[in-house]
Amino acid sequence: MSEHTRIMLGRINGLYGVGGWLKIFSYTNPRVNILNYSPWLLYHQKQWQTMLVSEGKKQGKGIIVRLDTIHDRNEATHLLGADIFVDRSQLSPTLADEYYWADLIGLTVINCQGITLGQVDYLIETGANDVLVLKGEYECLIPFVLNHTVLEIDLTQRVLRVDWEADFNEKS
Repeated sequence: MSEHTRIMLGRINGLYGVGGWLKIFSYTNPRVNILNYSPWLLYHQKQWQTMLVSEGKKQGKGIIVRLDTIHDRNEATHLLGADIFVDRSQLSPTLADEYYWADLIGLTVINCQGITLGQVDYLIETGANDVLVLKGEYECLIPFVLNHTVLEIDLTQRVLRVDWEADFNEKS
């Protein structure tokens, strides 16, 4: 499996109790959706490990899980800080005009004048709309509003076309 078929969904960020349960920080929306996926591909200390999710649930404002081969707190400790990935094939297909953030990261962003503004480095959620964060000559923030700011997304060519001035975010 190549790194392009792996999608990061979260991180193991704590221990819960003595029975091997783990606290999870989920990047899914809603956060509890991370429990819909198994197996998880854990990346920790430069090594990959496949783990099945035995059970999981919302606990307060967070998520906790028990993995199939982890039975006590000492075993769980070794997974702290592990990034949680799934294989791309585990994700549901998107509808027209729907995109996974992971598909947008790395796309080259070009404006209506044909000027390359940079590449999508990551996205942030603001409540009103998502925002593309570009890396290029300078960092550029562009609202992700389809058919308004974002005019076209070509995943095959790895290009995202926007209606955005080249100097809009430029620092003086």
